[in-house]
Amino acid sequence: MPGENLSRDEARERAALLSVDGYDVSLDLRSAVGDADDAAAARTFRSVTTIRFGCAEPGASTFADLIAPSVNSVTLNGRDLDPAEVFDGSRVLLTDLAAENELTVDAQCAYSRTGEGMHRFVDPEDGEVYLYTQYEPADARRVFANFEQPDLKAPYRFEVQAPEGWRVWSNGAGELADGVWKFAETKPISTYITCVVAGPYHYVTDSYERVLDDGSKLEIPLGAMCRKGLAPYFDADDVFLITKQGLDFFHENFDYPYPFGKYDQAFVPEYNLGAMENPGLVTFREEYIFRGKVTQTSYEARANVILHEMAHMWFGDLVTMVWWDDLWLKESFADFMGTFANVGATRFKDAWTTFANRRKAWAYRADQLPSTHPITADIRDLQDAKLNFDGITYAKGASVLKQLVAYVGQDAFLEGARRYFKRNAYGNTRLGDLLSVLAETSGRDMTAWAASWLQTAGVNSLTPQVLLDDEGRVAELAVVQEAPESHPELRPHRVRVGLYRRDTEGSLERYASVETDVEGPRTVVAELAGAEAPELVLVNDDDLTYCKIRFDETSLATLREHLGALSDPLARALAWSALWNLTRDALLPARDFLELVLRFAGRESDIGVLQMLHAWAGTALERYAAPEWRETGADLLARGALEELRAAEPGSEHQLAWARFFASAAAAPADLALLKALLDGTETVEGLSVDQELRWAFLEPLAAHGVADEELLVAELSRDDTASGKRHQVRCLAARPSAAVKAQAWAQVVESDRLSNALVGATIAGFSQPSQRRLTAPYAEKYFAAIDRIWRERSIQIGMDIVSGLFPAYQDRQETLDATDAWLAEHAEAAPALRRLVLEARDDLARALRAQACDAKADGR
Repeated sequence: MPGENLSRDEARERAALLSVDGYDVSLDLRSAVGDADDAAAARTFRSVTTIRFGCAEPGASTFADLIAPSVNSVTLNGRDLDPAEVFDGSRVLLTDLAAENELTVDAQCAYSRTGEGMHRFVDPEDGEVYLYTQYEPADARRVFANFEQPDLKAPYRFEVQAPEGWRVWSNGAGELADGVWKFAETKPISTYITCVVAGPYHYVTDSYERVLDDGSKLEIPLGAMCRKGLAPYFDADDVFLITKQGLDFFHENFDYPYPFGKYDQAFVPEYNLGAMENPGLVTFREEYIFRGKVTQTSYEARANVILHEMAHMWFGDLVTMVWWDDLWLKESFADFMGTFANVGATRFKDAWTTFANRRKAWAYRADQLPSTHPITADIRDLQDAKLNFDGITYAKGASVLKQLVAYVGQDAFLEGARRYFKRNAYGNTRLGDLLSVLAETSGRDMTAWAASWLQTAGVNSLTPQVLLDDEGRVAELAVVQEAPESHPELRPHRVRVGLYRRDTEGSLERYASVETDVEGPRTVVAELAGAEAPELVLVNDDDLTYCKIRFDETSLATLREHLGALSDPLARALAWSALWNLTRDALLPARDFLELVLRFAGRESDIGVLQMLHAWAGTALERYAAPEWRETGADLLARGALEELRAAEPGSEHQLAWARFFASAAAAPADLALLKALLDGTETVEGLSVDQELRWAFLEPLAAHGVADEELLVAELSRDDTASGKRHQVRCLAARPSAAVKAQAWAQVVESDRLSNALVGATIAGFSQPSQRRLTAPYAEKYFAAIDRIWRERSIQIGMDIVSGLFPAYQDRQETLDATDAWLAEHAEAAPALRRLVLEARDDLARALRAQACDAKADGR
């Protein structure tokens, strides 16, 4: 039998053969606490599953999915099957099926330390054990036997035995009876969104009520939970506020009552993702509970994720894609709806600015990698699916949906969504099902639009061409559309073209604009003829379409001198994004981008844009600046950051952002001494509270530059002996500039699997430091020697973390590019998902070398 990697063809064949009537799943989690029976073996729990299913071809054979250390018994239609004969470690062979079948599998499943399946976490602060499940795309089979594909939906009944004093949650409402937690049967849902959370969680409740159009009352019990150690920081009131605002918004716009009963939200430790849309029991990474002061950007991001997952209750849970090819049917919509609802329902009215600046940057990067793919992707198997939770499926898809709303109109778009839910409730869909309702509601033929936007890859560039007449007015303004050779598709774009000039007070303001359709290689915008000559043309003003904005010479010159005078926050964010794309594309020297940041970032009012600029500036210096200029650039950046830190309003979120950025840029002895003094309290910055999270942010550069030694980091952990503190300490320990430290960190991640997923990530983050290129140079060769084995031996999540995280990106030389090419040539038959990760890292490295060459040409200007 094949192994763990289910193919699309196998899933299609099984879906044609089977229909699933229901699951009964019984889990005994009492083994989660206490000493393990065998310290050397995996800690396990008992899982007993009964599946009732029909077969369209009696006598046929199929398989159930299960990844488990051992199986106690298998019973099919009353026949006892020998586990040694039918179970191969990932599948249970089922032969001679009847028209109606009942399968019972009694197995010992393993607790996870990788965030996949039933994850077990021991809190170092108090020794308490916490459990939660995470399955997408296909890890429910690590917890119970099933048919692990999204189109074999069924209702589930869970029951769980847990240690005394614990509480257990699942998708349905539960109660404890005779020592067993029993949960209400779910609606028909897919395997990957079933969920169990168990442990001594801190739990807070609330409720939501709404009178529906028919006069009936909808009541939804609300709950939110976290580890006890995080309870003092848990602002559940704000979580519930956003939740209620989101429920109001989606009920008003979707016209389909929330169908899954209760609505719990669990913030869990060592979580690999941002969140997961399990109906009735959404799980989030616990980092969304803030232990220290953060900016409004963090609260906005959390609200966006809450609303993203809530949108999934309709897009993804109620109506689910047939196979992972149409993953976008849920993720693109949820990503769009997260921002749409944030703006429409919450206090975060500028969320589209964040979307333009942050989410689309993710999309632009992904869409220029060699692994780019159409939004409707070709997903051959589960490994493909795992890697396609990417910037294309999420952010580009959401950007294209924003373009779709501009194309068909918001009312037609939402009416299409309503019909889509009602027609396909509890079912599975493909692209055509959505397009058909949108065609109905908009009156437009969606075929050509879908072909251009959903079924082709790549990003277009839009550049203005401005011709002036003798009187200095616009004689002709055209938009030129270009596409890369690798993906030459030119698309229809609905855009707003904005013209800007400085007013008498020096503010750069829009004085004319027009919304128009751009098609083909060149589109004349006739409506703007006769306008005053612009100093700046924004060809995607208001961010209606998905494209890379380019500038004519006049516009670029204006931004170089007056970017800070651009008064509209969204227009300013779009300009910054365009300049960053020019830098990444080796069309603008990195030092020029950094000069713009130093000149104008201090005037940036939008905190989310400012923090994105800080991240981009760090990348520009570390990856895109010419090597011989890096030290100069680092000194300029640190000096500028410190000036802005001291100038910022005391106690403001801008002050906090500049403090963090200064710490990330600090390298000179005086800057490191200042960080050390701020930690010690021997120096202060008025209004800056150096809380525990900020202390760790200061300690990492101190450790990386050899100022903070092991003794100091051990002492810091004693101040913050928590799960969060341990992760921070591990990262800082691995950051120290010592060959022995790097060897130990490498061995812990590459040669051993003892670390949990969270500590693997922390160790990798500390290992790779831009200031330690020489120190980590020997590991480039070791990386290429190890990754094939890593991919075979580790779980896919850990494999992804190691292959991406330890790629020798800071060995930014032609020799590293050649070594990468050699590995790819010698491993043509390696797993496609592994090759994809290496190809993506290679592309980032090649882009960095092109950008460095561009920057070097600016030397001596």
